[in-house]
Amino acid sequence: MSAAIDSGAAAQDEVVDLLTELIRINTSNPTHVERPAAEWVAAKLDEVGIESRIVEAAPGRASTIARIAGHDSSRPPLLVHGHLDVVPAEAGEWSVDPFAGEVQDGYVWGRGAVDMKNMDAMTLAVVREWARTGRRPARDIVLAFVSDEEGGGALGARYLVNQHADLFADCSEAIGEVGGFSVTLDQGARIYLIQTAEKGINWLRLTASGSPGHGSMVHDDNAVTQLAAAVSRIGAHEFPIVLNDTVRALVDSIAERTGLELDPGQPEKWLHQLGTLSRMIGATIRNTANPTMLRAGYKTNVIPGRAEATIDARYLPGQEHALLAEIDELIGEGIERDFLVRDIAVETSFEGALVDQMAAALRAEDEGAHVAPYLLSGGTDAKSFSTLGIRCFGFTPLLLPAELDFAALFHGIDERVPVSSLQFGVRVLDRFLANC
Repeated sequence: MSAAIDSGAAAQDEVVDLLTELIRINTSNPTHVERPAAEWVAAKLDEVGIESRIVEAAPGRASTIARIAGHDSSRPPLLVHGHLDVVPAEAGEWSVDPFAGEVQDGYVWGRGAVDMKNMDAMTLAVVREWARTGRRPARDIVLAFVSDEEGGGALGARYLVNQHADLFADCSEAIGEVGGFSVTLDQGARIYLIQTAEKGINWLRLTASGSPGHGSMVHDDNAVTQLAAAVSRIGAHEFPIVLNDTVRALVDSIAERTGLELDPGQPEKWLHQLGTLSRMIGATIRNTANPTMLRAGYKTNVIPGRAEATIDARYLPGQEHALLAEIDELIGEGIERDFLVRDIAVETSFEGALVDQMAAALRAEDEGAHVAPYLLSGGTDAKSFSTLGIRCFGFTPLLLPAELDFAALFHGIDERVPVSSLQFGVRVLDRFLANC
């Protein structure tokens, strides 16, 4: 047994306790603040002699930052980031209390078990064990446990980048959420998806204006009618397929792993190979726009002079102009469009020493591990950190049961993560961080 596995045994034992404790700190965004969790992280680091700093973007909206010295401090540091906030959970919809951090049937249950207190706990487990045993990483590591990711990061990563860039300015690469997990293909083969790209965000507000009037009369200038037609056109529209380098590389990896001849331009031939993940990956072969909210009127018999809708639009790297042009054509004349949230797309190449170390660490724990890049349909704090010139990857390593619908657990009911997956992740992170 290797030294990495020997020294990681205590971390594997501790990771479940760390995760359950962190889940019990309710950091639902926007109803709760992250300060209690940030203080908990700082205390866990302080217990083993790791100094940290708590930074608040607003009262209670706190992040914890620490730096661990490596053997070669002349190299640019690696940033390891995870967010402390979670989306809210309706307890009545769950099989367990979403904030009890229960362990049942070999799983840790609770809000944040997947998104993304699991990575927070795995990272803490590794660095705490290193501090206890005197081990050090290959290079400096900056740890960032941040607030407000679920709210877009304005009071979290974006604030840190804008106001405290010096904490990260010398970092060259970063790892964070939504990557490094296993996917069992239809053919029975297994691949690990490393996130190298994510879509950009255009959250839009559409506003239609018309002539107010009495609901009993004939009315040909109705803001509600005009807006509803535009929203219907957008909701029914299928954007054209656009295949970027990341998606092509993913399809090539699936083909290599399964032995099948697959054409990236025919997604119906390969998406099903990804099982329950096909819906998420299917959203990365085209731009998307989904109507999400409608607001108009104040009384049944009064035609309002104004109606509003919101659209969640996501664009592939390099496709923002094309997405907005297509939406404007669908909207038509007479409706105003403005941005509620506008954020960049992110993409980096799937190559280099860091990628090699990810693959090596996975293969050391899963001999048949095959890595592939993928593009995330959602967004992460990588958007903010990438603006500092940092290459960002999604790498939260988990070996998952083939039957687990992992994608459905993000923001889902009965969110949970296998204990064995957490222990696997600790072992992989231990190897990776020690050698990267």
